Amino acid sequence: MGADRGEDALARLNRLVAEDLKACNTLIIQRMQSPVALIPQLAAHIIAAGGKRLRPLLTLATSRLCGYEGARHVALAACVEFIHTATLLHDDVVDESALRRGQASANALFGNKASVLVGDFLFARAFQLMIEDKSLEVLRILAGASATIAEGEVLQLITQNDLSSTEAQYLEVIQGKTAALFAAAARLGAVVGDRPQAEAEALDAYGNNLGIAFQLVDDALDYSAEQARLGKTVGDDFREGKITLPVLTAFHAGDAAEQEFWRRTLETGEQTDEDFAEAQRLIAKHRGIERTIERAELYGNAALAALQIFPKGEAREALADVVRFCIERAR
Repeated sequence: MGADRGEDALARLNRLVAEDLKACNTLIIQRMQSPVALIPQLAAHIIAAGGKRLRPLLTLATSRLCGYEGARHVALAACVEFIHTATLLHDDVVDESALRRGQASANALFGNKASVLVGDFLFARAFQLMIEDKSLEVLRILAGASATIAEGEVLQLITQNDLSSTEAQYLEVIQGKTAALFAAAARLGAVVGDRPQAEAEALDAYGNNLGIAFQLVDDALDYSAEQARLGKTVGDDFREGKITLPVLTAFHAGDAAEQEFWRRTLETGEQTDEDFAEAQRLIAKHRGIERTIERAELYGNAALAALQIFPKGEAREALADVVRFCIERAR
């Protein structure tokens, strides 16, 4: 039921900004073109691979919320998607991922060098779109978010395979690698709508808390038996040695033997075919998924509270439904 309600929430958001999203997708296709044939070929692979377009949808919907009636938000939403796609290309190379959304990743098909370079191209396209907007505030927001994303990814690299990492460090990682772009995407609506600073800060808080909740749920689902039954990929974080909240919960609550299991599999990387099932068992034993979802709900509630500054209406309700969608993916 949760998944259906979640899809309803996204469908409602898509309907709210349908024409703007269509224009955004057209612009994305136009701007990923290049006379160097490999660039649009590789970019099309990852952009067409699916995804919910959640980040650009936030820019389009918050612009509607803020009463904006121009066209700037369409190009800025495309800019947000280019930044996101560039980070995905780079992440898959760093993580040595063979799959992305259930399909072969770009680096698996085209190689690491091409993926990194096309990611660079998409970042450059994003900055061209920012410059065309002619707003220093837009440039400040999106350039700042891009730097924060990179910092989050580097911090994750440092804490990877390290069970001495703290929960605070983990939250810092996801605030950087995920929440920063959510926050920037949402804040842009207030900028193009020329709204007061208080509303810009409220949308920033909405996006930031939504992004943290979104990543917490993603990290929980990576150990979910239900996800596996639904045919969705699970276990990527375990295989890559990422230290996420479900793992930290089970590790700190576990006995000596259980802690040794985590050290062997995540710190030294010695994994057998049976180890992921054992990891799932230990996380279930110590309620790692439930505790992670509970934490996500706290951030989700903070995101909902941030919207209260805005008048009731279709746009506010659609943005609130996105928060509920993010949490209900785990139900």
